[in-house]
Amino acid sequence: MTSPPLRDIQAVLFDLDGTLFDRETAVRDVVAGQYAVFSRELAGVTQERFVGRVLELDAHGYGDKSEIYPRVVRELGLPEPLAARLHAHFWDAYARTAHALPGARATLAALRARGLRLGVVTNGRVRVQEGKLRALDLLGALDAVLISEREQLRKPDPAIFRRAVERLGVRAAQACYVGDHPEKDVLSARDAGLHAVWLRTPHFPPPEVAHTAIDGLGELLALV
Repeated sequence: MTSPPLRDIQAVLFDLDGTLFDRETAVRDVVAGQYAVFSRELAGVTQERFVGRVLELDAHGYGDKSEIYPRVVRELGLPEPLAARLHAHFWDAYARTAHALPGARATLAALRARGLRLGVVTNGRVRVQEGKLRALDLLGALDAVLISEREQLRKPDPAIFRRAVERLGVRAAQACYVGDHPEKDVLSARDAGLHAVWLRTPHFPPPEVAHTAIDGLGELLALV
């Protein structure tokens, strides 16, 4: 179900991965780069097989990162210590990637020009998530950044959204949250009293609750 355009919005909050940050491209590039960095250890394994299996287990960001590389190493018959090195390399490279989704920077700038308060609510580690925002040059555009590790709260807990609107100085009904995941983003934001905006993606099914749906971040400018 799609709701009408939003009114009286004073703040816009965003998910990071898959919403502002092009996670799919970033992960593919990092893993492909690993094949080159670890070419000697991966000799005998094709790039297609290595990259494909890591991406499959990653499951668009919802695979257990601590288990992906040990499993890949076992399946490919590689030396066990290689798993820890691949895991550490992934997080170091991933935190420095600068893949913004189309329209991310321009949309934030346009919303800021209208006087709206802006923020990010994301799960993950502070070093990694702030590293991505820094690489994207978006930190300066945000009034609040809530990261699960620092907040000791994780989506889909509605409490992290309530904390976010409190920091922005608005009521939940005056804020919308934009994200790509139907439960962790859309449902949990609605449970916290925010307007939910789903950024359509082929990776997840549509949310089963009322929401506004967009195909690109630039469409927000016609909604708020």
